[in-house]
Amino acid sequence: MTQLADSLSFTSGATLDNRFMLAPLTNLQSAADGTLGDDELHWLSMRAQGGFGLTMTCATSVQHSGVGFPGQLGAHDDRHIEGLSRLAAALKAAGSHAVVQLQHSGMRSQPDYCDGTPQCPSDDEKTNSKAMTLDQVQQLIEDFVAAAARAQQAGFDGVELHGAHGYLISEFLSPQYNRREDNYGGSPENRARLLMDIIAGVHERCGRGFSLGVRLSPERFGVDTAEIRALAGQLLTDPRLDYLDMSLWDLHKPCEHPDFEGQSLLQVFASLPRDGVRLAAAGKIYSAADAQAGLDAGLDMVIVGRGAVLHHDFPKRAIADPEFTACALPVTRDYLAKEGLGPRFIDYMASWEGFVSP
Repeated sequence: MTQLADSLSFTSGATLDNRFMLAPLTNLQSAADGTLGDDELHWLSMRAQGGFGLTMTCATSVQHSGVGFPGQLGAHDDRHIEGLSRLAAALKAAGSHAVVQLQHSGMRSQPDYCDGTPQCPSDDEKTNSKAMTLDQVQQLIEDFVAAAARAQQAGFDGVELHGAHGYLISEFLSPQYNRREDNYGGSPENRARLLMDIIAGVHERCGRGFSLGVRLSPERFGVDTAEIRALAGQLLTDPRLDYLDMSLWDLHKPCEHPDFEGQSLLQVFASLPRDGVRLAAAGKIYSAADAQAGLDAGLDMVIVGRGAVLHHDFPKRAIADPEFTACALPVTRDYLAKEGLGPRFIDYMASWEGFVSP
């Protein structure tokens, strides 16, 4: 059986020290213009030092107009390269595979960053979002690719494309939000064209030695689980990719789609054939047993989010002790500060019910 401490190779040539991947976690700790903040550097460096085989940034903007939350890290301008270089050097010095997650917030973009009119696949009255023109779609693809090239220039080992959680790539995948009548709308193949064009562009610009992953979510946000499974099957055999990251919320959650009645979300995706592309998933991994169960169910990597907020060295603890379980909630602000969270990140976690003591 695969064990948590086992190394893992990517087809790009990289080798991870273990099967742990840090989830791309919103933390609000960089500057308003997207330049790296010292608190964000400290938070991520501690996780790399804590033993994560792959350490990923928060969702990182590819366009100024696509910024989705205050203090979001940026890769949409050359001014960001200096900070990204410091971050890459720190993560790699700890022996972790360093990855930037690239993202555009689409209809959830901050009004102050998009002149009050977010971009999306089709007009959306609820969010005052406007359909992108074909020229804007082509510019978006180029901006994703340019952001990947900046990450590579800064010394990162790879990038992940954020196609989950109702952000712009996910909106294009959604039959609910994408009602376009051009080549980027209509059939599932057309709705996935934006993602596939970005993959092609990053592959061409950055080369196969630069690792490339994709994040998808299988439910909610207007997506169809059967369509996402079919797309996942395509991606898991794509020679340009190294891994697929599935955001499942709970590894054991029953799938709601009638086609997969009686199966968990993990079973729906872990059963797909793979050809060199690794499968990772996130979903309430709070203990060594949870993590090992994910591997036993067919995952190649496990993705830790809130458990990594609670313990910067979650991988080291889980590998050393099969009985390790994350500490009980709520925790104090002082506890989180000792675990490397800055004041803004602690305030954000306090907005999660039951996470931080009053």
